[in-house]
Formats: sequence, structure tokens, C-alpha cells
Amino acid sequence: MSSVQNDLTPEQFEEIRCELQRALDRLERNMKLNGNGRPPELDQSAVGRLSRIEALQNQGFTQNLQERERVQFAQVVDALKRLADGCYGICTSCRGPVGFERLMVFPEARHCTDCGNTG
Repeated sequence: MSSVQNDLTPEQFEEIRCELQRALDRLERNMKLNGNGRPPELDQSAVGRLSRIEALQNQGFTQNLQERERVQFAQVVDALKRLADGCYGICTSCRGPVGFERLMVFPEARHCTDCGNTG
């Protein structure tokens, strides 16, 4: 267990753990539905210049969505690991507490508000 302490109560830890697990479940569902891991297919049936442009835009949008989901998934998994390791809620920059309010809004946060706003 880390010698640096955070300001979270056991109830707050449990609330955040449940929120992280819900986020992980939601991301896993979305990634399956969106075919994450597979490149999005270009609609070859699109006819005309505008239809092809729209198909390319949709393909780009889908790729961006898949990448955001992969990044967020990795962040949530990392947050759950930090929770299990006893170092969750501790800023990785200044080693101070991250704060419950920030963690409820952004449960995968690695930095306190002060350190998170400087980068």
C-alpha cells in the first residue's frame, strides 16, 4: 500500500469502483457493437461524388470513435488496477489527493485539478 494517502472514504471508493466497472462494461459493449479492432468498411454502394464523400467522412468518424473508445478503455482498466493496488486517488504528479468531486466526474483521472490544468 502506498504511504501517500488520499481523502476518500471506503464508501467513496466503492462508489467510484462501481462507476469504473459500469464504464468498463459500457465500453466493452460499445466496442463489440462498433466492431472495434476491425477497420470500418467504406460503403462501396455509395453512388455519386457527395455519397462517396459522406462515406469517407463516416469512415473517418467511425475510426475516431473506435480510437477514443480504445483509449478510454485502457484508462478505465488502469484506474481499476490503481484502485486494487491502493494508489488510486493520488495525483501522479504532486502525490497529493485527486479529490472525490474530480474522480466522480472523471474517475480515470491520474492528476489533481491543479496538476491536470497545467498540462
